[in-house]
Amino acid sequence: MAIDDYDFLPLKVETDIKPFKSKDSDLNGFLLDDAKRYLTELMAVTYLLEDRVTGVTVAYFSLLNDKITFDPEQRSIWNRLSRRIANPKRRKHYPAVKVGRLAISEAHAGQGLGRDIIRLVKFMFTHGNRTGCRFITVDAYQNAVSFYQKCGFDFISEKDEGDVTRSMYYDLKRFLDE
Repeated sequence: MAIDDYDFLPLKVETDIKPFKSKDSDLNGFLLDDAKRYLTELMAVTYLLEDRVTGVTVAYFSLLNDKITFDPEQRSIWNRLSRRIANPKRRKHYPAVKVGRLAISEAHAGQGLGRDIIRLVKFMFTHGNRTGCRFITVDAYQNAVSFYQKCGFDFISEKDEGDVTRSMYYDLKRFLDE
């Protein structure tokens, strides 16, 4: 199934969140316990994908503002990151949007929805974007690193190599060139 087979809905305070279960209890807990609080505190916006026939939530993702900051200890990574930006526009910080959470229900895992959601986020921030946003970032759990690499993400730093999460980025200009 493609993402077009589902309704794409921004979470609202009055939204009745349906039962949702992915393979990760932390991701389940965020949707059921924290997503509305993040919304009311203006910290993140969560989007739901619901099955049009059953009304079941099959996936969700949350987005928040971020930035990528120059780290002098990671000069080679920074050079690769900013190489595609014209010299007069190069900065020590670049605007980004962070994928704070992304989860697919157990019943819908392995169908390509995660890849489709990342592609949707890329589209959202390259077509009709309301603010300047050059990069997508994510703090990927170790078991999700290969997924984000397949989606074109690179590592921001080598410092977090053994950590629970890895900071990764995607240059939205690449999406425009695809």
